[in-house]
Amino acid sequence: MSLGRYRNAGLFVLLGMLFGSSFVAIKAGLATLPPVFFAALRFDVAAPLLLGYAAWRHDAWVPRSRADLAGLVVGAVTIVAVNNGLLFLGQRAITPAAASVMYSLNPILSPAAAVLLLGQRLDARGVAGIGLGLLGVVVIVQPSPETLTAGSTLGQLYVLTAAAGIALGSVLMRRIDATLDSVPLTAWAMALGAVLLHTWSYGLGESAAGTSPTRALVLAVLVVAVPATAVAYPIYFTLIRRIGPVRTNLVAYVVPVFAALTGWLLLDEPVTLATVAGFCIVVAGVSLLERHVVATELGRLARLLTRPGTPRSDD
Repeated sequence: MSLGRYRNAGLFVLLGMLFGSSFVAIKAGLATLPPVFFAALRFDVAAPLLLGYAAWRHDAWVPRSRADLAGLVVGAVTIVAVNNGLLFLGQRAITPAAASVMYSLNPILSPAAAVLLLGQRLDARGVAGIGLGLLGVVVIVQPSPETLTAGSTLGQLYVLTAAAGIALGSVLMRRIDATLDSVPLTAWAMALGAVLLHTWSYGLGESAAGTSPTRALVLAVLVVAVPATAVAYPIYFTLIRRIGPVRTNLVAYVVPVFAALTGWLLLDEPVTLATVAGFCIVVAGVSLLERHVVATELGRLARLLTRPGTPRSDD
């Protein structure tokens, strides 16, 4: 395995950890802050940090071409504003584990968007994989006339729509292929996305007036804004360029593990049987949809483990 593969794999796991921990911090902050305002605040803190870093580290850090501007706008609207606004709205009513599992539909939605926007094709097994993923969502939501208007069901649908937003945005970003480096492009998208989120929050009539900046609230905001945003988003955009949107969005299957673990440890949030079953069905769907990728990576792992000189378990 090349050094580049190790680097990408390390970034992939780190991204899952950062995004997973953010679900718990978001849940904690939502106990005090209005959801869309909290989402905007996330980028109020992260965007200046990342813009300063981009100006320091990159000679070309200002968008210059049409592709740069198009990538900036697409990222701001889909990956920053729509994704985060709906995610924060949805997570008011559901646990971090449930939200992260709904979010894990990304790898199902990304190939569907790639079919429409990148001209990729799906065979019968690919269609079956998408169908399995949707079945997993049904198992989690368990829709019925009585539950469709329940707060938890609406929350799950908000998060599902957020996942669709980030899937669409990641595919569009790959199609646009901006020339600006991932870090400054991410920083500018965050800045514009923060403006869009504040506008949305104002339109909803949200207000944080009178909110006391307690220690727990400040910690929640900093966790969401710095490691889970200022660090995680550049990694996400970098992986989109290196390995593509479909493979990058497979990180959604690492996220629920960290979200469930941290939610259980810090918030005593339960993980329901329906959530676990739905997650397993969605993973099966993605494995079928991305069977070539899975087979390639499993074959590479098998060759690595059987390479001459590799220690055996009975040595």
